[in-house]
Parts: sequence; C-alpha cells; structure tokens
Amino acid sequence: MKKITIDPITRLEGHGKIEIFLNDEGDVENCYFQIPELRGFEKFCIGRPVEELPRTVCKICGVCPVDHHLASAKAVDAVYNVDPPPAAKKLRELYKAAHTVHSHVAHFYALAAPDFVLGPDAPAAERNVLGLVKKVGLEIGGQVLAVRKAAQRIQTLIGGACTHTVFCVPGGISKPLSKEEHSEILKLSANFVEFARFSLKLFEDVVLKNKAYVDLILSDPYQLRIHNLGLVDGNNKVNFYDGRPRIVDVNGKEIAKYEPRDYYKHIGEHVEPYSYLKYPYLMAKGWKGFVEGEDSGVYRAAPLARLNAADGMATPLAQAEYEKFFSTLKKPVNSTLAFHWARLVELMYACELTVKLANDPEILNPDVRRLPTEKPSEGVGIIEASRGLLTHHYKTDEKGIVTAVNLIVGTTNNNAAITMSIKKAATGLIKKGKVVSDGILNMVEMAFRAYDPCFSCATHSLPGKMPLIVNIRGSNGEIFQTLKRD
Repeated sequence: MKKITIDPITRLEGHGKIEIFLNDEGDVENCYFQIPELRGFEKFCIGRPVEELPRTVCKICGVCPVDHHLASAKAVDAVYNVDPPPAAKKLRELYKAAHTVHSHVAHFYALAAPDFVLGPDAPAAERNVLGLVKKVGLEIGGQVLAVRKAAQRIQTLIGGACTHTVFCVPGGISKPLSKEEHSEILKLSANFVEFARFSLKLFEDVVLKNKAYVDLILSDPYQLRIHNLGLVDGNNKVNFYDGRPRIVDVNGKEIAKYEPRDYYKHIGEHVEPYSYLKYPYLMAKGWKGFVEGEDSGVYRAAPLARLNAADGMATPLAQAEYEKFFSTLKKPVNSTLAFHWARLVELMYACELTVKLANDPEILNPDVRRLPTEKPSEGVGIIEASRGLLTHHYKTDEKGIVTAVNLIVGTTNNNAAITMSIKKAATGLIKKGKVVSDGILNMVEMAFRAYDPCFSCATHSLPGKMPLIVNIRGSNGEIFQTLKRD
C-alpha cells in the first residue's frame, strides 16, 4: 500500500497534515486528516476571575481574536445576568462587522483566490498572494490592503486594539465613542460597499464565467450532503452577533432552533484518538461516523452553512446576492467550493452592516455599561465567527472564579465535514494510472481551504497518549536516535 503525505497543508491558520493511502490498484483506500497541535485554553482559564476571560481568550489566535473576545463577553454578561445598553451592543456589533470585512477579504484574496485566478495546477511558487498581485495588478492589490487596513482601524477606534482586544467588560464596553472617532469611522467605511461589489464582480468574471471552474464546483468530488448550522435573527435572516442557532437538514428543512444556553442539548462532541480536534455532531441524529445523508449526525458551519440555514440576508444588496446565489445553485447548496461565493455574499452584508451601524446616532450615546448586581453563576455566549458558530460556556463559583470552560469553535464544528471533504476530493481526483501531480494534491487541499479553517482556535481535545515520534539529529543533520510512543 502506498502512502501520500501532504505536510504541511498550506494557506490556512494553524498546522495540519493529510495522509492518503492508496491500494495496490492505485485508488484511494483511506484518507486521514490530522491536527497535531493543542492550545489548551479551556484548562488554564480555570481558576481565573471570569471577567478576565474576554481579555484572555482573544489570545487563542491572532486571526480570530475579535470573535473570541465578543463570544466571551456575551458569556460573561450571561454569567452575571446583565444586559448591556443599546449603544454598547451596537458598538460591539459594529466592531464585529468590521472584523468580518477584514477576515473575509483576507481569506478570499490571500488564501482562496490564487487557486482560481492563477489556476489550481499553477506552479506552487506562483500560487500565492504574490502571484495573485502579479496577475491582477498592483492597483487591485493596493485596494485589498487599503480595505483591510481601514477595517482594522475601525476596530482600533472602537476598542483600542484590533488583535488583543480589551474593550468589552461585564455589562457593556469600557468607553463610549467620541465624535472624532465616529467621524473617522464614517470616512473609513465609505467605500466598503463598492469594494464588496468589485469582489463579487471579480468572482463572477473569473469563476462563474469560466465553464471549467463551474464544472469543478459542481463536480462530485466537491459535493457533501450534510446538515447546516447558522445564527439567525427573529426573521431567520443571517446575523453575526445576536440571535438563535438554527439547524436545517440536508433537504433544507428546519431541525431545531435553540437558545444559546441550550446548545448542549443539540450539539454533542465526539473524540477520535488521532487528533486534538473534536468532532461535533447533532444530538438528534447521533454520531454515526463520517457518513453523508439524512441520518448522518455531521453538519457544517461558516458562510455556506449560514446561507443554507437562513431565509435571507438583513441588508438589501446582500439579499440580492443571496437570491442570485440560490437561483444559480439549488438550495441547499452542497458544493464545498461554493463556500467562496457564499463568503463574498457575507462580505457584502458585513460592509452594508458596517455602514449602517456607523450611521446610527445611537452609537454616540455615552451610556455604554450596566454594572452587574447579581451573583455570578453560569453563562453561554454565542456569535458567528468568520469560520463558523462560536460557543463559549463558563461556570463559576459565587465569587466569580471560573470552575469550568467549554468552547466549540467555528472550525471545530467543521472538523468532520472537512475530513469528509478531503477524503471525497482525494478519492475523486486520484485514480489508477493517473499521475499524482502537485496540482492534484493542491486540488485536494482546496477541499479544506474552502472552509477557511483556523486550527489553532479549534484544538481542544486531549484524548490521552497520542502517537509521537521524536528524531534526535546530530550537528550534521543525521538522525542518531529515534524515540517513539505508539
């Protein structure tokens, strides 16, 4: 049996590897997706004052700090049973919208677009953001950087920082927005919607008008018929900051819509001995392994799932793009590569929402905090991270010292789906008698890359003794001793 290893996998946040096993005929026998890192935040948050956690968990990852900060803040609000004032909620949501602009632009242009603009089988040395800029021109590259910079600046103006965020406190935020800061935010966000239009047009011209790419998106190796999970508002429209998680099945029928505090009644967490990443599944279906179909317990999260789980978007231009998306691809969409299009629909929503909130006079209200008055106990905070539904669950003693933490991170939701997508792509692309080129292996990687995974955030399982190989090398680089733990 032949083994093909892709290590490290590329254009993602975190570390991972793919091992593909071929039978004697040269077809895929099995495929394993492994995440060999552990963060451990759930453990070392225990024993700390709960109000410290929003400032602590944002350091889980430098890509997703805002999402962890806000989910944590909502969990702490729930622990103290305190509801922030409207101005505080809107500034938190504005902060989140700007972060989503920054994050979605980064993934599409730096991580995903090289596969389409340059081609999936382009030379590896060119298939990156530098090759993309060379292809599309410095002007477009400059626009991408300018929008990301503006989105980061908006976060800094609201919260004092755009990475290691500190502005949320129990019951609200630490400071009101000044008129000068507000004026700058209006200027910074003025061209966001136009940039979203440009990005959607670029996708249409480069991908949707290219029959080969459309055929690739619709091809069987990139289809996965599983359930979908996303946060929706009272009208079942996509919402990033507040609402109720909604689960729809493989046919688009609602299975459940639950309150954040009841997440554990709907989402279970399965563990495999070869990965630090858990495998969440739907409790109503049960864990049946890595299988597709109506009886499967596997679901997906993130942009494609959010659009599948919702009945529409809450802003007009995004709604028009939502309708175009589903008029082109039948709902629910099961095409893994359609994540990229869905992400751009969400980019339009995030841009519109940023402008809408920036023009809301309520965000200048100086009343931005309600002091907690009740004893702390237990709370759950849920938002939509860029990479999927993010759940923070805290328990404390009567003094507010944390006694238990559970995190279900955006990418963790997608772990089983990513594993299945990789295997399906490998099985469909690697065939007997076919040369397994670098381009083919990149197309296997495209299956996980569509999810925009963040594995540093997602690793929370410690299943016991993991297989370990340590090679000790001399100064000349040669191995003189190998230590193994099976």
